[in-house]
Amino acid sequence: MASTSPVKRPRMESALEQLRRFTTVVADTGDFRAIDEYKPQDATTNPSLILAAAQMPDYQDLVEEAVEYGGADPERQRQALREMGAEILKKIPGRPPGNSLTTCCPPRLSFDKEEMVRRALRFIELYKEAGISKERVLIKLASTWEGIQAGKILEEQHGVHCNMTLLFSFAQAVACAEAGVTLISPFVGRILDWHVANSDKKAFEPHEDPGVRSVTKIYNYYKKFGYKTIVMGASFRNVGQIKALTGCDYLTISPKLLAELLKDGSKLSPALSAEEAQASSLQKVHLDEAAFRWEHNEDQMAVEKLSDGIRKFAADSVKLEKMLQERMFSAENGR
Repeated sequence: MASTSPVKRPRMESALEQLRRFTTVVADTGDFRAIDEYKPQDATTNPSLILAAAQMPDYQDLVEEAVEYGGADPERQRQALREMGAEILKKIPGRPPGNSLTTCCPPRLSFDKEEMVRRALRFIELYKEAGISKERVLIKLASTWEGIQAGKILEEQHGVHCNMTLLFSFAQAVACAEAGVTLISPFVGRILDWHVANSDKKAFEPHEDPGVRSVTKIYNYYKKFGYKTIVMGASFRNVGQIKALTGCDYLTISPKLLAELLKDGSKLSPALSAEEAQASSLQKVHLDEAAFRWEHNEDQMAVEKLSDGIRKFAADSVKLEKMLQERMFSAENGR
């Protein structure tokens, strides 16, 4: 009697694996373990993420090294924090626009163009001292008018790649494209949060989600008019938003949602494409400073979320600096 062997079924690809075929997946975290687990091509950080990572038990040795290295000098403290960035880069070998690290310029400088440029160049020097080329670093700047112009100077005059964050309005996206920055991070989830809080509608289908629609419009505009700036959707609240932006250049995703996508076996197909963007009815726009400020001002959601985001990132930056200073004071008194 002939023996029968079980039929081998092809392994089902996870939603995360499928997403990687159409979009560059970025880890939105300062947690090195998550970067190891999900193998992203990039990693992004912000003051809130670094603050959270610095409080995790697994990273206390690194924090203690920063305390010992930094001493009481604020400049040395900032230099010590760059070591965390260096550790993240060890997990993602390569060069941008893929395989890079985003480092946040202090949010409290968001309206000081000259100081943002100076501080960004100092970060680049610190990374160079650690053996890390500027080609592997993206400097994150808030998408104020001043931040966008700082990005333009850094890109054109110094060859420094910039990631424009806290981007909520179409006016911000247009100005960033005209400035020629490397990458923008439009915030999907925070746009949704505002609409849920300020309207009667409390739930949206993924393709009707106001954050998804905002990123879709920006992506289509960039592709239709040939802008090289990368669109990286950020700040997701659920996997539905991520799936609805499959095909976007980059998506930066939290470890929690990466884990959900890894367990998700549903089939994905591109929701965005350069070909469809070419067929869109969008018209080209030019914005000088006055036009930018007016158009951005007309978007109540964007005005409120930009200022709120700057305040929150600045507050977490202060908390992180205070935590290190307290550790340093304790260490010095314990000697």
